[in-house]
Amino acid sequence: MKLSYSSILPFSVFGFWKAYFVQMRPYLLYISGIAGLSGMAMGTNAGTSLWKMLAFIPFFLGYGFGQALTDCFQTDTDKLSAPYRPLSRGVISISSVLIVSITGLCFSGLILYFVSFDSFLLCVLSVIGLASYSYVKKHFWVAGPFHNAWIVALLPMMGYFTVEHVKGFPSHFSSYIALTFFSYASFVLIGYLKDTGADKATGYKTFPVVFGWDKTIIAGDLFAIASLTLFWWHGDKNIYEIIAGGSASIILLKGQLYGHFTKRKNEKAALYPILSTVKSFILFHIAIVVHFQSQWWLVMLIYYVFFEIALYRRPARYQV
Repeated sequence: MKLSYSSILPFSVFGFWKAYFVQMRPYLLYISGIAGLSGMAMGTNAGTSLWKMLAFIPFFLGYGFGQALTDCFQTDTDKLSAPYRPLSRGVISISSVLIVSITGLCFSGLILYFVSFDSFLLCVLSVIGLASYSYVKKHFWVAGPFHNAWIVALLPMMGYFTVEHVKGFPSHFSSYIALTFFSYASFVLIGYLKDTGADKATGYKTFPVVFGWDKTIIAGDLFAIASLTLFWWHGDKNIYEIIAGGSASIILLKGQLYGHFTKRKNEKAALYPILSTVKSFILFHIAIVVHFQSQWWLVMLIYYVFFEIALYRRPARYQV
């Protein structure tokens, strides 16, 4: 997917929407989609109402709108670390991306409002978190992964409330929310490795900037251990869940081992560990879905195949 425009594109042309789609990182929409769906699958009413299942749409698209929104506040580092993105190249303006992203998030929130008011309130909280993420990332090295992870950890709860109108999220599902939190924090932390040079040049105090590659991988080990423990300590797993969760575990461990033993330890070498955290996150949540809704296994298989296709077609090989 190659763009070659030399001036800022208006809303009215197809090129703008094509460029905005690139800015959304469509291959990452599968993250928010599966996180929200995992919560929906926990509900006893999952799949019984087409109207309720429409809530999957804002979950799927929400990540892209959120990514584009946060990009508007960190164009300084993105111009160095992700020059292919339309915002970095000046193909689309910050104001236009802000308008589309906020409109998209508001529309998503409107759908959730009509499905579940509790989900809508959590959606508002997540938007506030997204708007403040770039500031947190730039100034507090310890907080970046955690700040981003709590936003994503709201998605399963939002998904649950779209199909179950109850007071409070069930405490016995809290370990699944913790799995979302730590598996996504792993992606954020390891993902910072690909931007180390740009973040250092623009004053972002991320964990790799402050502590370097080796300590970042060690911190990633802690997140990986937490994710693995939270997943496997649950008994009574069906075959589909074991296949998805086992695949996630192997991929995550291979990524961490690569991070420890690679001799390059540069931004390009970060690609494999980063891909491992993304793939394991999605597979862990597919495992959650089929734990509660084993009859969805074929849909989840197709979902993952489409994710891999979208990932393969990303416009920049070393960007995730």
